[in-house]
Amino acid sequence: MTMGVVDTIMVGRLSKEAMGGVSIGGILFYAIAVFGMGVLLGLDTLVSQSFGAGRIEDCHHSLVSGLWLGAMLSPPLMALVALGMYPLRWLGIQQAILAQAGPYLDSIVWSLPPLLVYAALRRYLQGMNLTAPVTIALLTANLVNAAANYALIFGHWGMPALGAAGAGWATTISRVYVVAVLVGYAAWWDRRVNAGLRHAPPGVDWARIRELWRLGLPASAQITLEVGVFALAGALIGRFPAQFIAAHQIALNAASMTFMVPLGLGSAAAVRVGQAVGRGDAAAAARAGWMAIMLGGAFMALAGVCFVAFPGWIGRAYTNDAAVIATASVLLWIAALFQFFDGLQGVTTGALRGLGDTRTAAVTHMVSYWIIGLPLGCWLAFGRNWYAAGMWTGLCVSLITIGVVLVAVWRRRVSELRLVPVPVSSSSV
Repeated sequence: MTMGVVDTIMVGRLSKEAMGGVSIGGILFYAIAVFGMGVLLGLDTLVSQSFGAGRIEDCHHSLVSGLWLGAMLSPPLMALVALGMYPLRWLGIQQAILAQAGPYLDSIVWSLPPLLVYAALRRYLQGMNLTAPVTIALLTANLVNAAANYALIFGHWGMPALGAAGAGWATTISRVYVVAVLVGYAAWWDRRVNAGLRHAPPGVDWARIRELWRLGLPASAQITLEVGVFALAGALIGRFPAQFIAAHQIALNAASMTFMVPLGLGSAAAVRVGQAVGRGDAAAAARAGWMAIMLGGAFMALAGVCFVAFPGWIGRAYTNDAAVIATASVLLWIAALFQFFDGLQGVTTGALRGLGDTRTAAVTHMVSYWIIGLPLGCWLAFGRNWYAAGMWTGLCVSLITIGVVLVAVWRRRVSELRLVPVPVSSSSV
């Protein structure tokens, strides 16, 4: 996420049209890429439950199947990104913004295959409590991304000045780097503890791929529906003057950055709840889920206070354009209203995934975003002339609804949870 923020800040030094183009292009890319990443969320359930039950070989088999599934998904998803400029033109987005979005999409599309490999490796490692290498890989990748941005956007160190396209190539380079680090770590760890990963059958296991698809497709639908509604909202805001899409990107970056904490807690909840389910420990599953939900809600409540207190400071980190900063401040105040509920839904989605429930979140997001929030936002933005603020108000209502519903569902599910403890296999690492 920080890579995207750095891209936006650096490109924002070129022009607000360049910032708008990277915003539109990035939103479109992620709306497509998260489908593949979402399908691989099924690894959270399979790997964590297998690890909790002591079946380390199953964890390896799930990783191999996840890599095969990512390889199958990459070509069609890359094709969709390549065709993405056509719907953007149909939406009536300003030509100056589209002129920047096209080159950015042409370059960042090549980051999709390594992004899916990273997603599979990350789910595999974190499902076995190996989270430190992922953190280290991403922290250092941000340094790689920032340096590549500096060189390729502005033409420093003898490199060509590629503008918005340079930001896409920098992201691609940094994602290849992350994959190299995680592959190297997984190989080193396997040899150190003799886990047996190098002996895992490399062939296609269609039964396991189907199980990954069964678990991952609803999770993918949920995250695609969420990213997709923000993508469409951004595209519709792109019909207004450039200051609105630039302000939308600033507020979206800020809200997305704070959401990384409950998203991470949601991943932790999925792993810890899944491991408890694998052990047959219902009390531990409930305890892990509730603790993560409380932490996520508390952090996001604090983030909402910061959005209200420092909107101008946040806007000035991206641009010096006074009109953009003023508009972004309004959107940040709206974002402050849904921060707490966004934290609840982000963590609870992960906790439910640990139980193997990926459908509830998908249905809730579909109804709340696409039937309630988006129509309301369009009416306020275009019918009541609230512009970007109207669209964000509709999304705010959606997130409040989702947070309340998912917590209620989690409460019911864990109260009904009945598990039988299982013996831990001698193969556990």
